[in-house]
Amino acid sequence: MTVWLLILHLLNFVLPALAMAVLMPWAGRWVMGSGGWPVRRRRAVHALAGVLVLVAGLVLQGHDGKMSTYMALVLVAATAEWAMHRGWSRK
Repeated sequence: MTVWLLILHLLNFVLPALAMAVLMPWAGRWVMGSGGWPVRRRRAVHALAGVLVLVAGLVLQGHDGKMSTYMALVLVAATAEWAMHRGWSRK
């Protein structure tokens, strides 16, 4: 495997987490309204949490791309967005 192919494989591995990191702050603003943490910080948290979920799915299941890993990615991203908007204090 060449270096270029390794870079492409790694990029394609983390791409779902990075896409969620870009889209979740907008979705959170749409669902929960404005407020919460700054958008850049929320994107960084989503990217880190998403990559950790994908790595955990790879380690626990033996290969990537399983739907249960993507389900966990969505649940972690939604929970993190709710927490960053302080959803427990909303009425």
